[in-house]
Amino acid sequence: MKLFDNIFIPFIAALALTVVGCNESKNSTKNSTENKAALSRETSAKVETPAVEGSKTIALANGASVTWIQDNEGKKFMPRELFSDASDSLYESLNMPAGLPASVSTFLVKTDGKYILFDAGLGAWGGQLLKRLDALKVNPDSIGLVYLTHFHADHIAGLVKNGSAGKMEKVFKNAAVYAGKVEYDAWMNDIPKNDLQKNIMALYKDSLHLFAFGDSLPHGVLAMDAVGHTPGHTAFQISNLLVIGDLMHGYALQKNHPEINSNYDMDKVKSAESRKRIMQYAREHKLLMAGMHLPPPGFAK
Repeated sequence: MKLFDNIFIPFIAALALTVVGCNESKNSTKNSTENKAALSRETSAKVETPAVEGSKTIALANGASVTWIQDNEGKKFMPRELFSDASDSLYESLNMPAGLPASVSTFLVKTDGKYILFDAGLGAWGGQLLKRLDALKVNPDSIGLVYLTHFHADHIAGLVKNGSAGKMEKVFKNAAVYAGKVEYDAWMNDIPKNDLQKNIMALYKDSLHLFAFGDSLPHGVLAMDAVGHTPGHTAFQISNLLVIGDLMHGYALQKNHPEINSNYDMDKVKSAESRKRIMQYAREHKLLMAGMHLPPPGFAK
C-alpha cells in the first residue's frame, strides 16, 4: 500500500509486538487426591491467557504458530475512491458507505523455536508493532528472520527507528532480511521517490538476502510470484499458511471480484491475474490466507 510517496531521508523528524477414574474403596483417599489434582489440571487447561490487544494466534499444521499483529491504531477503512475499477452499483451493493474494513498488519511465526516476522509495518508513522511485541513478550532481538512481501513504506518502515544523534538504526539487530530480487532491483534502479527504500536496504546490507520466485527459504518458506501490486510483490507459504501481502486491499469487495484492483496496484493486469491465481491456489490446497490489509484479525480462508 503506497502511503508515503513523498517521504525522503533524512528520517529524523518522522521517526520520533485427565482422565479421572474410580478405583476400589481401599484407594478412595488416594483417588480423591488424584481426582482433585486432575480436575485442577483440566480446569487450568480451559483458562485462556488474556489476549493481547491487536493480536490473534493460530496453530499451524506443522506445529508452528502464527500471530496476527495489528500495526495500525484504531479502526481502518479503505475508501470507495481507492477502487476505481468497481462500478457504483457493485460498490453500493456491499452497503459499506464508511469504506471497506481493513488493517495494516504484520505476522509473527514461531517455528522450531525461532521467530519469523512477515513485513515490519509502519514504523514511526503510527506503527504499533513494537508495543504489540512487548505485550507478547517477544524481544525484537529474538527475531531471526524478516520476510518482506514488497517495499512500500507501510511494510518496511518498521525495520528502522530513530537512534542516537538522529541516525537511523536497525530495529531487528539479529535478523536476516529476505527480499525478492525483482522487487529489490526495481526499487533500487527504476522506481522514483525511493530514498526510504535505499536507506533501509543499505542499513541492512550485511544481513540482506535476495531470493527468486520459487525459492525454498529457511524454515520451509516458499516464495511465490504475486507480482502486480509492485514489480516483485511476493506471497509466502509456510505449512498451511499463505502470507499474501497486499494482494487485497478491500477484502469485502475483492474476495468475490478478484478482477477489481486498488489504485495502489502498479500493474493492474498482473495484479488481477495474481489475485485470481493465488486465491485459487489457496482454495485448492485449503490454505489459511494472511493478508497485510485484510480486516481484523487478518486471516481469511
